[in-house]
Formats: sequence, C-alpha cells, structure tokens
Amino acid sequence: MPTFIRFADRLSAAFGHVFAWLIVLMTLGVSYEVLVRYAFNAPTPWSLDVSFIMYGTMFMMGGAYTLSRNGHVRGDFLYRMWRPRTQAAVDLVLYILFFFPGITALIFAGWKYASRSWGYAEVSVNSPAGIPIYQFKAVLVAAGVLLFIQGLAQVCRCILCLREGYWRPAEADVEETEAALVQDIRGDTP
Repeated sequence: MPTFIRFADRLSAAFGHVFAWLIVLMTLGVSYEVLVRYAFNAPTPWSLDVSFIMYGTMFMMGGAYTLSRNGHVRGDFLYRMWRPRTQAAVDLVLYILFFFPGITALIFAGWKYASRSWGYAEVSVNSPAGIPIYQFKAVLVAAGVLLFIQGLAQVCRCILCLREGYWRPAEADVEETEAALVQDIRGDTP
C-alpha cells in the first residue's frame, strides 16, 4: 500500500506541476489582450476562449494533485476534533459512497462528451475565431482517471490509518503563504 500511495502522489504531483504552468500562459495571454485592446484598439477574437480553456484545463488537471496534498476544502469544524481512526473511517465511507461513484460518472460521461466533440471537430461558439475545443474535452476523462487513481491512494491511506492509528503525511512540495510568513516571523526553519 505505501508503494501505491507514493506512486499515486508522485503521478498527481507530476501532472499538477506541469499544468500549473498554464497560469503563466494565461497571464501572458490576458496581458497581451489588454495591451492590444487598450493600447492599439485591436481586440483579439480568441483571447476569452483561450483563457477559459487554459483555466478549465488547469483546474481539472490540478484536482488529483490537490487531493494528494489534502488541499480540498472540507467542512472540518467537527472532523478536526475526531481521533485519526474516526476520521479515517468516515473518509473511507464517504469515498465509497460519494467520491468513486461521482468520479466514475465523470469518466464515463466525459468519455461520451469528448468522443462526440472529437467526432465533429467541435469549435467554440463564443467567439468569431472558432477556436477548436474538442481536444480539451478529453481533459475531463484524463482528470477523472487521475482523480480515481488518487482516490484509491486516499482509500489506502484510510486503511493504513485504521490499522496504525495515525495519518501518514502526504509529501510536502509547496507551502501555504501564511504558514511561510508565520515561520519567517517566528524565525523557525523548515
């Protein structure tokens, strides 16, 4: 189980890190649009679609990474006071009842949605540029598969916590800005 957890965490991290670079491309694209629109009065017909496509892709492909780092929003006002075994038991039940059925539906519905889009080479109807979007519909399936794999790793974490009584920590590769500032103020070293 620990080997699979490491594999899934590293896979999710690899995709998360690669697709995080879309934020740079989005920034450059929107900056270009602002420049040509307001400085040269020559707006582009493709900017809005491209920014939507990149944001949606980044959001979807970052889901498994966020799950691997326990970064999804959770209503934990009660959860955080429970013992780790209780947390793991509740998480395990919720993964089985809600997460896996939802992600499985995303994969199958996304497959139908993407294959239809590929079949007629769908283009965006939101702009006169006719940006092709069929290839980005496949992101639904890819993101669903990554989330499913990471979900299996999270289930393994729950099972290990039920056995051992403590959560195995996720690999840490990023840090919240607030936590880094607190460390700087206190003089702590990471």
